[in-house]
Amino acid sequence: MNASHTRREKAFSSANGYLAACAGIVFLLGAAYLFKTGVETPAGLPLLGAVALGLAGLLCLTGLFMLQPNESAILTLFGKYIGTDRSEGLRWAFPLYVKRRLSLRARNFNAPTLKVNDKRGNPVEISAAVVWRVRDTAQAVFEVDDFERYVSIQAEAALRHLASQYAYDEGEDLPQGETTLRAGMDVVADALKTELQARFEAAGVEVLDAKLTHLAYAAEIAQVMLRRQQAEAIISARSKIVHGAVSMVEAALKGLSERGIVELDDERKAAMVSNLLVVLCSDKETQPIINTGTLYN
Repeated sequence: MNASHTRREKAFSSANGYLAACAGIVFLLGAAYLFKTGVETPAGLPLLGAVALGLAGLLCLTGLFMLQPNESAILTLFGKYIGTDRSEGLRWAFPLYVKRRLSLRARNFNAPTLKVNDKRGNPVEISAAVVWRVRDTAQAVFEVDDFERYVSIQAEAALRHLASQYAYDEGEDLPQGETTLRAGMDVVADALKTELQARFEAAGVEVLDAKLTHLAYAAEIAQVMLRRQQAEAIISARSKIVHGAVSMVEAALKGLSERGIVELDDERKAAMVSNLLVVLCSDKETQPIINTGTLYN
């Protein structure tokens, strides 16, 4: 959309509606008084005055409109945009102005759960909640047909695009520290908010907040991915156990050697290392076996 041809909001200052209402009542009372006087008097001047005051009173009363807090009125005259009034309370504007009320309050849009492919191509289910409000009333009304529907369509499109930019979770095929949908929720939320703001700009809508509300693997691969995550967790735990066991065995051999408690040749060291590793790395209780002979018999 060409920014130079985009219609922007113009401020409109309406008159005090309470003064206009009082003036309208006074004019109508004056018209009633002159009409009564004109009926009793043969001259027609009081009747003309009554008509004039009556029209003035109707003009004052029919131009009244009321705006609640965080509400605006878009005024048009025969299809021409006049301006937007953001005042509160009872206001008055020319009666021929068409006044369209538009809420400026924050609104919440809950995007439906979408099935999309992440960066790896795995199907995931994702949904989000978006808090937004109208920033420019002229753009919202005149630049798009239905700004609420526009918000919903663009929000879903942004969510689909966002999911394709990140992997669901970490893996060996990803560079270390790369943001994922599961682990980088704050970063992903900021990226979603930025993209939504860029998409909503044409409709004069401001994004206040955007958060993911649901994130999971699609049902057809959920069990497979769960088993993969469990296997990765077991491998990671085993790796830490082995690393710790090797450190403990190394410390034990070093302590025995430095204190001169026992002299071990390479074969005895190998047997001791094997036994200690079995004890330390086993996920079951080990049964001690007492050797009454020697290692060489």
